Amino acid sequence: MKSISILLVVILLSNTSYGQEEEKIRGFFYKISAAGTLAVNEHYTIQTDDDESLIKLNGLFISNTFGLQINERVSIGLNAGMDFYESQDLRFAPLFMSTHYSYIVDDANYFIRAGIGRLLKLGKNFEDGSLYKLGTGIQFFDKNFRKSILVGLDFSRKRFGYREQEKLSSLSLFIEYRLF
Repeated sequence: MKSISILLVVILLSNTSYGQEEEKIRGFFYKISAAGTLAVNEHYTIQTDDDESLIKLNGLFISNTFGLQINERVSIGLNAGMDFYESQDLRFAPLFMSTHYSYIVDDANYFIRAGIGRLLKLGKNFEDGSLYKLGTGIQFFDKNFRKSILVGLDFSRKRFGYREQEKLSSLSLFIEYRLF
C-alpha cells in the first residue's frame, strides 16, 4: 500500500506544470553512491597522543541505482546496495524504490528524496527487515547536463530482528555520481 502511495505521488508531481520552459530532461540513468555516518569516538582522550580522532566513521553505505528521469523535476529509481556498521557489527543489503523531486531547478538543482524497501538476508551475517529513507541535497551538472554529482544528507531507519522490533536510525552524508 505504501509503494502504491509513493507511485501515485510521483505520477501526480510529474504531470504538474510550473509555467517554465518545455525543455525537459527524460530518460534512463545509472547512479553510484557512497555514504557514511559519523559518530563520536568514545575512546578519544585529549591528553594522550594515541592517534585517535574525536570523530570516526561508524557506517559505510554503497549503492547502485537504475532509474527513470520522468521530467526535469521528478525521477524514480530501483536501488540495491550494501550497508556496514562497524561499532554495531551489522550488515544490511537494502533493495528499495526511491523518488527524487527537485524543488529548485537551475544550474544546480536542490532536491528532496524518499525511499522505502526491504533489507535482504543474503547470509547469516546479514539482517533482514525494512528500510525507510528521507534526504535532501544539491545536484551539480556538467556542461551538457548528462552527468552530475549529488551531495547531501540522508536520514534512514532500519527495522530488523525478531518481528522487526530492533531499530537503527542514522544520519549520513552522501556523494553520488549520476550518468544519463
